[in-house]
This record gives sequence, C-alpha cells and structure tokens, in this order.
Amino acid sequence: MKRFPFPLHADVPLYLAPMAGVSESPFRRLCRRFGADVVVTEFLSAEGIRRENEATISKLRFGADERPIGVQIFGADPAAMGEAAAFVTDVFAPEFIDINFGCPVKKVVKRNGGSGCLKDLNLVQDVIRSVARSTSLPVTCKIRSGWNEEMRDPVAIALRCQDAGVRAIALHPRTRTQMYSGNARWEEIAAVVDALEIPVLGNGDIKTPHDAVRMWKETGCAGVMIARGSFGNPWIFAQGRDLLEGRPKRADPTAEERFATALDHARLALRFQGDTRKTALEFRKHLGWYTKGLPGASELRQRLFAIESMAEAEAVFCDYLYGSARSAA
Repeated sequence: MKRFPFPLHADVPLYLAPMAGVSESPFRRLCRRFGADVVVTEFLSAEGIRRENEATISKLRFGADERPIGVQIFGADPAAMGEAAAFVTDVFAPEFIDINFGCPVKKVVKRNGGSGCLKDLNLVQDVIRSVARSTSLPVTCKIRSGWNEEMRDPVAIALRCQDAGVRAIALHPRTRTQMYSGNARWEEIAAVVDALEIPVLGNGDIKTPHDAVRMWKETGCAGVMIARGSFGNPWIFAQGRDLLEGRPKRADPTAEERFATALDHARLALRFQGDTRKTALEFRKHLGWYTKGLPGASELRQRLFAIESMAEAEAVFCDYLYGSARSAA
C-alpha cells in the first residue's frame, strides 16, 4: 500500500479540497466534524506569506480540531515559495505543505502561479525542490492534466513532481483551458496511480458520496478529494465513509438538520470573522448552498441572498419551517 506521509486513521482518506472563499476555518471545522479525514487551507500567495501580509496570515490560522491539515501555497518564484514554506512550518506547523499547480483562475495564472506553472515543468520541479529544502514537513501538490489539450500529459507531469520530491499528489483531470467544463477524465487518475510510487488523490466531479466510492473503485486512488460536492453538504464525508466501509449510507439531512448545521456554520464564521455586515454578505453563498434541493428553494434563496445579518438568516429559516408546518396542517 502507498502510504501517506502523515498518520491517518482511514485506509481511504476523504479530503476537503482547498477552495478560495470556501475552505476557510469555519467550514474546515464543520467538515472535520462530519467526517473529513484531512482538510487543506485556501490557496495562499507565497508573496503574501513571506511579507507577512495581515490578510494572508489570518487565513493561515487554524485550530487543533482541524488537524490533520495542510497549508496550500502558490507562486512561480522558487525562492519565495521556499521562504513561505519555511515561515508556515516555523509559525503554524501543519501536517504538510501543499503546492498549488492546479488553480485555473486568471489572476493567479497571469503570474504563472497555479496551473500556469504547468507550461514549464522545469519550473514545477524547481518550485518543489525549493519548498522541500525549506521545510521539515512532507510536501505534496495538486495538479491538473496539463495547460491545454496540446500539453495534456498528467503522467509525465506527475512523474516530474514525484522525482522532485513530493510525497503525495492530487490530480484534477481537466486542463487549465477546460476550467470546469466537460467531464473529468477519471481514467487519467488511474494512469497516474499506476505510474507513481507515492499516494495519488483523485479529484473532480465528486457530487455525491456514491461518486467518491466509484472514483476509488475505478481508479485505485489512495484517497478522494472532494471540492464542490461539499458545498452546503458536509454530510458527504460521513455518507462517503459509510459506503467505503460497507455500511448503509446514513439518511440525507432533513430541512431542520440542514438549517441547524447552516446556523452552526454561521456561528463559527461569526467567531472567526466577527459579527459584521461583511461576514453576513460573504456567508450568503453558503446559505444558498444549504437550501439546494428543498421545496421552494428558489424563493428561499432569494430571501437569504437579501440578508444583512446572521440573525436575519435564522428568522428566514424559522419562517420557512413554520410556514411549511402550517401549510402541511
């Protein structure tokens, strides 16, 4: 068995993917509570870290209940990436440092960060080696299948990463130019699994707990990284664990359970970011995700997207539940 470079209780770990504006401490804590085996921070700029930018440093903080946790950094300057890794190691001491070679967002790519690095595999290796030299922690990375279709070669990319010193790798099998369109080619995950000696995480198109199990069975990946499938749905980790361990999948949450979890998430956000209008506005997206699939969800989301405080969100939920009960009577 290909072993992960830090202790894990699960044979097939389920990871919460690093996602900007989503994988913040409150959501990481919630996902750990609901069964995520490993969480990773939002991707953070090496330049922001090495300059100790206040906003960047605030996103590096995490609680003991979030462990095991990885800090994901991005950048195209090997020296800066090494300095950032050393700072994170000394000040925050996560379980591992993850390098982002997968982000397709334009503002990151235009500086050759994220998936922009995939245009130059020598640069990819230089970044990995600099980070590995600068930290005592295991170094992992997240990649895409290539910059575009002409440069699509996930096995070659992954082998270069392994040769440079990464201890585990996550593959999202789309190119940068695909962004999130089309289907993730899971067969590319299987090919990378076969080619590498280190653990490979599969990522992409995990929308349900059944998808997580199917990816594991079809690709042989050592673990599954869940991204958008977790939006408003931290239960996906517990349900996925049920299926992976041969148990019946626990029931989907009721509307009341959804709202209770959403409000718990909101309280965590308030403690983390402060009880401000800005916190409420930024949290609207989460509230929208928690309502997905409920009767009257469209109207409910319209009301939630108009809130300016968390107290208003609780009132909207109560009104929805009370109104539903009254209608049923």
